[in-house]
Amino acid sequence: MLNEFKDFIAKGNVMDMAVGIIIGAAFTAIVTSLVGDLINPIIALFTGGIDFSGWFYVIGGSASDYASIEAATEAGVAVFAIGRFVMAVINFLIIAFVVFVLVKQVNRIKEATAKKEEAEELAPAGPTQEELLADILKELKKA
Repeated sequence: MLNEFKDFIAKGNVMDMAVGIIIGAAFTAIVTSLVGDLINPIIALFTGGIDFSGWFYVIGGSASDYASIEAATEAGVAVFAIGRFVMAVINFLIIAFVVFVLVKQVNRIKEATAKKEEAEELAPAGPTQEELLADILKELKKA
């Protein structure tokens, strides 16, 4: 049973999946920084300085009583953090787009490789080395 487990782990699909998860976790940090450090300031520029990550509503109270989401949650108030949700949606859309582009490129490379292999299979094969040597030997015997 242990050997079967080792064989399962050693298969390419499992290893590919593990690498994908690790790279995905690292990529999430990059996208979070991209959204928080680059996209949010641009959005804030067009929306008059609104920072989506701090956009929240206090349920059963007034949001003006609290300076931030953290202050409201520390006070034990129920908070509807719509800004965090908007940021999560933006993160998702960016990640989904990048994954789409990557998958599209991988599929394009696979198709090109498959076409190349198909063209090589259809191309007439030239004579082998042994056939060429046999032809040379026949010509030498004639001379």
